[in-house]
Amino acid sequence: MIDIRPLRYFVTLAETGHFGRAAARLHLSQPPLSRQLASLEAGLGVALIERGPRTFALTAAGERFYADAKAILKSVEQAAGNARAAARGEAGSLAIGFTMCAAYSVAPGYARAFRAAYPGVNLALREAVSNDLAAQVLAGQLDAAIVLADVLPRGLTARTVVRDRLCVALPRRHRLAKAQRLKVGQLRDEPFVLAAATVAPTLHAAIIDVCRSAGFSPEVRFEVQLQQTVISLVGEGVGLALVPASMRKLQLSDVVFRDLVGAPRIDQQLIWAPTHRNPCLERFLELAH
Repeated sequence: MIDIRPLRYFVTLAETGHFGRAAARLHLSQPPLSRQLASLEAGLGVALIERGPRTFALTAAGERFYADAKAILKSVEQAAGNARAAARGEAGSLAIGFTMCAAYSVAPGYARAFRAAYPGVNLALREAVSNDLAAQVLAGQLDAAIVLADVLPRGLTARTVVRDRLCVALPRRHRLAKAQRLKVGQLRDEPFVLAAATVAPTLHAAIIDVCRSAGFSPEVRFEVQLQQTVISLVGEGVGLALVPASMRKLQLSDVVFRDLVGAPRIDQQLIWAPTHRNPCLERFLELAH
């Protein structure tokens, strides 16, 4: 570690203007202080003070060195503080991925609370399709992610953060829109808009399974990647959709949401790799918990 004591000794001497007072402030005797100053001048190859019988004055080199030494000591103090803050997870960077469903559930609240609690952390939020996020967490491209619940790759840990259920998204002028609750069987002859199985396999499977439990396979008119696209297509009247209830917050004038009787759960999970040692992640997990 860099020895900054000579700088501190010199700054204290310059500020007190007296060897005895400087030594007392530094909890030293005067001879060691004098030796330290002489060693510092020898190392620099310049005189920092002009000594008199009872007093001394800073040379031009001493005045310049005093200003620079103060700045260096302040920087070292700041660096030490930054290192301690980083070790506590109060400084650094954190990258959190999320799906569109999380954008309408917990992601905004987490981001707001974390920024308020840890303003020294550079928080990056990255939206992606669900099936990409687990791989990005495993690869270390993300510190954590909020995804639709699914079977996770080895090496990841999950915590359920949203307990959601499917609901029905309908065009506002649809014949079923007047009902407040719908049974799956009432959707038998309707065209569906679905999230593709390659993007959200658990969600896709849940929709197919709940329809089959009512004795039919859905007529899938479109398969898309994003839940927002699903809702937009519903608003255009091309079909209806079964979506996580958190998507109700996406309010479009041409779309209504209705409860589904016996709706299956579609939970959202916070996932992370326990082997990933980012102190900022520990703070985020505490907040999310």
